[in-house]
Amino acid sequence: MNAIRLRFVFAALALAGSCALIHRASAAAAARPNVLLIVADDLGFSDIGAYGGEIPTPNLDRLAAEGMRFTQFYNCAVCITTRSALYTGLYPRPGRSGLRSGMVTLGEAMRSAGYATTLTGKWHLGVDAPRRPIDRGFEEYYGVLSGGCNYFNPAVPDPGFYNEGGTARLFAHNEKIITEFPTDFYTTDAFSSHAVETIRRSAKSDRPFFLNLCYNAPHFPLQARAEDIARHRGKYRDGYEVLRERRFRRQIELGIMDPAVTKLSPLDRKTGTFRYDYEITPWDRLDAPARKREEERMEVYAAMVDRMDQGIGQVLAALDETGLARNTVVFFLSDNGGCARWSSNNPKEMAGFIEHNRGVPVGDGRGYEFVGPGWGWAQNAPFRHCKAWTYEGGMCTPMIVRWPGVVGTGKITDQPGHVVDFIPTLLEMAGRQFPKTVNGEAVSGPEGQSLLPILRGDPPTPRKSQLAWELYDNRAIRDGAWKLVWGASDKRWELYNLATDRSETIDLSKRYPDRVATMAAGWEKWAKPTESPRK
Repeated sequence: MNAIRLRFVFAALALAGSCALIHRASAAAAARPNVLLIVADDLGFSDIGAYGGEIPTPNLDRLAAEGMRFTQFYNCAVCITTRSALYTGLYPRPGRSGLRSGMVTLGEAMRSAGYATTLTGKWHLGVDAPRRPIDRGFEEYYGVLSGGCNYFNPAVPDPGFYNEGGTARLFAHNEKIITEFPTDFYTTDAFSSHAVETIRRSAKSDRPFFLNLCYNAPHFPLQARAEDIARHRGKYRDGYEVLRERRFRRQIELGIMDPAVTKLSPLDRKTGTFRYDYEITPWDRLDAPARKREEERMEVYAAMVDRMDQGIGQVLAALDETGLARNTVVFFLSDNGGCARWSSNNPKEMAGFIEHNRGVPVGDGRGYEFVGPGWGWAQNAPFRHCKAWTYEGGMCTPMIVRWPGVVGTGKITDQPGHVVDFIPTLLEMAGRQFPKTVNGEAVSGPEGQSLLPILRGDPPTPRKSQLAWELYDNRAIRDGAWKLVWGASDKRWELYNLATDRSETIDLSKRYPDRVATMAAGWEKWAKPTESPRK
């Protein structure tokens, strides 16, 4: 064999060996994909384009086209309860801290599985040790530790009229509290930029990453950049009832809703719960100044969603540029339905709200506006009610999953899922079991189940246990297609068959009293170990 042929043979063998090593490395990496979990705040079911919305969200729509959309995925109806369930895999325990001993967090679970863990954005589960993100498994944290904040300057205290008013929101980078912000600061942009930096840094690491990107958008207060607001001027002149009708038509066209089993729920009228009372005035009964202010609220809200989508585009571009997109699972969801605040049943708070915002344009950093009952309800089309309720409008979220090579493109599933499912899902992806003890102490959970069979496209199987909720004396339990709901205002059980009535418009409780009794007993059984207060 001549020298040239011999060199060729050695080169071929070396190349084959390299390819084998690359293949084995790729297979090992694929067994533990990177995870990007994006959570929006107070985003309604129909707000983004892929779920029927008119707000331009090309980057989220791209995720949907390249992955799977859930039509029956659930959160826990408000910010803090959803985050408790998401991070612990346990249903929220009302009246007790969301994080305490005997619980394993998602950050701790993923870190123990060998992942580099980062949380960017809103936390809302504790501002002091040992309940901060960096105390509970996240190696890096950057964001607002408490609830909603001023988007342009988180150090500005909430106005006193708000039920948590008069306090500044704590913004932190790991253990350092940040109190000064540049003049061009905007939280959505800051969170997007930090996520991009994290991805670029992760590209140089041999560890897979778990990045939890938690926007506070579009949670109140309504504050947006002027250039974003300008793009949405004049788009909401027809009002919230027409908006719902248009979104519902698009949902049907997209295949998100089946008109054979779903109809648009009627206008929510005077009703309420605890802190979330509201009444919607029909659009045609508003005078011209009221309509103008309503339009401006929705224009700013749309701008906030728009800016969030722009940031998500930057994050997805970073995945593409670093070559990490192929082996990264991306999740997107909201922590509850659209928010109907403002509460109009407290004269003192209402007077404070009006006075604080007098003369301040909606969207300005000096103001503290809520999107209001009409738009908050419309954002959840075609469902009833909104944030804090256990009807579908309060807790059914858009949920998108993109996982190249595993999840099919353009898929839609109506299989139910819940935020308690994230810990078992991600641990199965990582090839790890849920720990039985932490620091020698037995731990609880999780109460969810892995979503991997759904993501892989396996044949549908029933959930192993019933789904249940309790919040401000709103209650619900779902068993298969049947859902039992207790509204805090009506204080009675209502029964719906979601297979034939997806938007809960036909109460079947009088027709099936035995089923009501059985499911109510099931809720009581669930509520006892979770220590839900019952009246």
